[in-house]
Formats: sequence, structure tokens, C-alpha cells
Amino acid sequence: MISNGVPKCEATLQGRGGRTPPAEKLHLLSAAVVWLVTGTTISSLNKWIFAVYNFRYPLLLSALHMLTAVGADYGLIRLRAVRRGGAGEKELTPRAKCKVFLLSLTFCASIAFGNLGLNSVQPSFAHMIYTTTPLFTLAISTLILGQQHHTLKYVAMVPICLGASFSIMGEVQFDQTGCFFVFAATVLRSVKSIQQSILLQEEKIDSVFLLYLMSIPSFCILAVAALLLEDWATLESPLRYHQHLWVFVLLSCLASVMYNLSSSCVISLTSAVTLHILGNLSAVGNLLLSRLLFGNETSGLSSAGVVLTLSGILVYQNTEFIARCLDARKANAPMSTRVDFHTAAAAAAAGHFGKAGGPEPARHRQRPEDKAIDKMD
Repeated sequence: MISNGVPKCEATLQGRGGRTPPAEKLHLLSAAVVWLVTGTTISSLNKWIFAVYNFRYPLLLSALHMLTAVGADYGLIRLRAVRRGGAGEKELTPRAKCKVFLLSLTFCASIAFGNLGLNSVQPSFAHMIYTTTPLFTLAISTLILGQQHHTLKYVAMVPICLGASFSIMGEVQFDQTGCFFVFAATVLRSVKSIQQSILLQEEKIDSVFLLYLMSIPSFCILAVAALLLEDWATLESPLRYHQHLWVFVLLSCLASVMYNLSSSCVISLTSAVTLHILGNLSAVGNLLLSRLLFGNETSGLSSAGVVLTLSGILVYQNTEFIARCLDARKANAPMSTRVDFHTAAAAAAAGHFGKAGGPEPARHRQRPEDKAIDKMD
């Protein structure tokens, strides 16, 4: 969580004198790299499944993601490779269980809308809308949770949003329905990240165990939604699909597990806003993969939007440094004024002391030689 606008890890670092343990740095770095790589990979894999193999069942694919997460996390828990951090399944309070279920609902809705959007738009276009996720996360944490953030963080969101807008206007392919689904997925991702941060940092639930807990109801919800909403009449026998399709489906499921686990690790070590700020760094990767795999064209305005978005990220990540510079400049201006005031006051006091009969200042005294010269003149 963010306490008074300061992420948990930053508050911990302030207590340690600003030093991060090497193990924690390595853990955060590895989790961030895995999250970026799998986030870019899963978008391209899902689009490849929908576009190339004409697999029109995004809800079923999302249900398979959750089923894979249940199996993988259950295996890790049974092997005791995961520490629950004092929050076992039986130890969860009814309030915590309710939070987990709400997280499952948000999670299902976000990935379902995301897959529905990828079914209609290109991955590069979807990612441009996803770049606005930090703004929604920051706004939701302020309005709902009452967290306080520095004004510069809101200022930094301006170029991020403008960059995303330019990227959307510069995108070659546009679909109104797909845009709506991706936008809805963006808002839900923000809510999901905040819910995760509460469960990970307040309830102290391990990231693997949390994914296991929410994957079970998520699989049930997505499976029922797939049965009710998707057109099963046109579904062919699994044997009639190309065998490579199931390889890509398996890779997509494994990538989703790694993506969700790494995102939970990043949130537990930083904050929900930082996670999505970091996610905007994958814009270049998504554009390159979309161009290489699908041959999509990106305009100059779209590229300019990416640059503008990344500049906003740079401002956001250096908010504390910029704030310190501004505070130092404000502090130096009154100080110089006070120095000038004291100098003027000292000069006035010296002149007043000379008039009172004391020694005159040196510039008003005349040497004897000067007096003799005056008499000769």
C-alpha cells in the first residue's frame, strides 16, 4: 500500500537510511523483468491465437489461464515451496475472504474484457490505451482509499495521457467495440491492482497463495461465462484444429501464470501505481512485436505519443528529486533576501554610530597629507 503517498518499500527505505538490501533489489528487478517480458509475450500470443488460428473463444482461453494457475500454485503449495506468511487458507478472516472474492470478480472482468478487446484490435493499439492505467490507479487510490500523492505525480500524468491520446489518434487500425473493451479492461486493471496491494500488504498473503485463492472462483466464473456467452455451435473438434494452436494456448497459459505472479511481487515490493508506470516501458516492445508478427503500420504520431508517454514516466519516477530541487530553490530565495536585509541594517547602524560622535567610517576620514594639500590649494 501507499501510506500518505509513499509506497511501502520507500517508507522502509527511509527507515533504513535510504539503502535497499541487495536481495530485495534482485527480487524486485527479476520480478519486474519477468512481468515486462510475459506481459508483452501474452498479448502477442493471444492475438496470434485469435487472428492466425481463428480461435474465437476468449472467455474459454481466460478460463484455461485460471485453471493453469490453480494447478501450478497448488503444486507449489503442496511441495511447501511457498510460505504463506502467516495467512493460511483457514486463517483468513471472513473480511479477507470477501476481499479475495471481489478481487476474483475484478480479475475475471479485466482479463475477459482484455481478451475481447484483443479479438478486435491490434496489440499495439490496446497497449496505447493501457498506458492510461497509472492515471486511473492514482485517481482511484485518491478517491476511494484517501491516499495522498504529491502534486507532481498528477502533473506527470498529463504527458502520459497526452501521449496515449496521440498514440490512439496515430494508430492505423481502429475498432469502436474493441476500443470500448480495452478501455473497460484498463479501468478494471487499476481496481484489481489496488485490491491486490491491500491483500498483499495489509492481509500479508503470499503472492502465490493469493493467486491460488482467487484462481479457483475466477475459473468457475469464466467457465460459466464461456458456456453462456460464447457460440459453441461453431466450435470444431480439438483434433481438427492445427496442432500448433494448442502449443500456443499452453504457452499463453504458462505466461499468464508468470505474469500474475510477477505482478503480485512487484506490487508487494512497490505500489500499484508503480507497477503500471513500469508497464508503460513495454510500449516499444509491443509496437515492435506487433509490427514483426502482424505487419501492422505505426504512424509518426503514434511514435511521438510513445515518446511523450515515456517522458511523463521519467517525471513521475523522479518526483522526489524534482520536489527537492524546487524546495531548495524556494528556500534559497528568502535566505538571500534575509542576507541583503541584514547587510543594509548593519550599514545603517554604522552610519548612525558615526553621526553620534564615534569613529567615522574609513571612507569619510581624511589623512593628514590630504589636509595639507587642501591648505596649499
